[in-house]
Amino acid sequence: MDMPTAKANYVGRILAGLADDPDRIAFHLVDGSHVRHGEFADLIHRLAHVLAEHGVRAGSTVTFLSGNRFEVLAARYAANLLGARIVFLYGGLAVDAQATIVSDVDTGVLVVDDDLADRAARILALTSVDTVFSLGSASVGADLLELAAAAPDSPVPVCPVSPTDAWSIRHTGGTTGHPKGILMPFGGYLVRPEQHTDEEGGGLVEDPVFLACTTVAHAAGLIVDMTLIGGGTIVLHERFDPSAVLAAIPRHRVTALFLLPPLLYQLVDHPSLDSTDLSSLSRVVYGGCAAAPSRLARAIDRLGPVLFQFYGQSEAGGISMLTEQDHLRPELLSTVGRVMPGVEIAIRDEEGRDLPRGTVGEICVRSAMISGGYWRNPELTAEVWRDGWVHTGDVGHLDDEGYLHLSDRIKDMIIVVGGHVYPTELEDVLLGHPAVAQAAVYGVRDADAVERVHAALVTNPGHRPELAEIQRYVESRLGPMYAPSHIEILDEIPLTDAGKPDKKVLRQRHMGATH
Repeated sequence: MDMPTAKANYVGRILAGLADDPDRIAFHLVDGSHVRHGEFADLIHRLAHVLAEHGVRAGSTVTFLSGNRFEVLAARYAANLLGARIVFLYGGLAVDAQATIVSDVDTGVLVVDDDLADRAARILALTSVDTVFSLGSASVGADLLELAAAAPDSPVPVCPVSPTDAWSIRHTGGTTGHPKGILMPFGGYLVRPEQHTDEEGGGLVEDPVFLACTTVAHAAGLIVDMTLIGGGTIVLHERFDPSAVLAAIPRHRVTALFLLPPLLYQLVDHPSLDSTDLSSLSRVVYGGCAAAPSRLARAIDRLGPVLFQFYGQSEAGGISMLTEQDHLRPELLSTVGRVMPGVEIAIRDEEGRDLPRGTVGEICVRSAMISGGYWRNPELTAEVWRDGWVHTGDVGHLDDEGYLHLSDRIKDMIIVVGGHVYPTELEDVLLGHPAVAQAAVYGVRDADAVERVHAALVTNPGHRPELAEIQRYVESRLGPMYAPSHIEILDEIPLTDAGKPDKKVLRQRHMGATH
């Protein structure tokens, strides 16, 4: 049994990073103000005093309904400092789903952004929570920031935790079915910063400045933590806006970004890119969903050798990475890179047997970063976690050089007459068409329960392709099985709260329009 230690609690490393230079700026905010390292550390301790007074301790759950605010990051660190686990309610979920999560995770304290007070009231009408705080004066809860201002800033000791204790319950984005709670252990989270500093990739630069423009409840939050541990600075945006991102890079000498591929495409296509000084930018991390090689090639051409792909899962932790140098080899742009240090990968068939290199099968992962299972779901946990290995549900193979190639998720494939269509393969081909800027492929069942291939497209200016043209283009490259039976031209592809194409919404929109 793992013995609790303060070392396993990552917040101690955050506080140490902040203590190195208290006068350094921790956060640049969109209103032009800033927060220094010392001020931010004081806020963490003040919030920890308040939360402790209201019963937060090891084993408690603190749930957050908030956007990208430095105060919510401070409250997250304060809760984890006390040994509690945290949960973020994603904005893309319905109120009833959020209320279900609040109840399911045994929320003891709910922390609400003052701008989201009305939604919080609707959630609270469906469930009960002992303590509700608001970040600022609001119609629900006591003002947590006002209470923190009156609390002492004396250091709160780092709560000892076992490596297997959960620092967070992270829910899946909800693109398929009901969100599942994934237990994120303190021990696995502790090793993540080291896993991002490989010799080839170079890790974080000296004096890092990370622009967080996607939700800090996901991958951006990991990079925020890494940056603060390294004594760096965060430029904090509420959401992704390509114009705002391009303006902020030279203003704050940003060194790193994280973008989902659809957002990367928007940045690369922006008319202001060529006139923006990008000389400070040393790394653009992308991941979270499939990226098209043709679009990556364009990004490299316009941004330079700064792209860094990260492939992982909440269940499995980090799996592989494609470094900046790897991106200079065009033939590698269709891969997700080499396996990360400390990670084992096995490619297995449906019976769990290891397959030889080059053979396509399910990607199974074993490392110190894997999750502790699904919250209160032993049946599904036993299905995914087997003998120390996480069965990712992703299909792929390793090539002779050790680069990992993804085909798609097992459950995301479209079963058509004649075989299986993997959406990623078709999306990659569609993005090579001169008329297509963005593409999302998904399956829709017809009245006979036969799955048909559908594609939502965002087109380049001056183009509006017809279905027959797209079908001919696809058939000539992948064969008739892959030809979509329906295309929809959109101004933009809807995204989940995590920034991934929301195929559930696309499918529902189509079903609503045809039934």
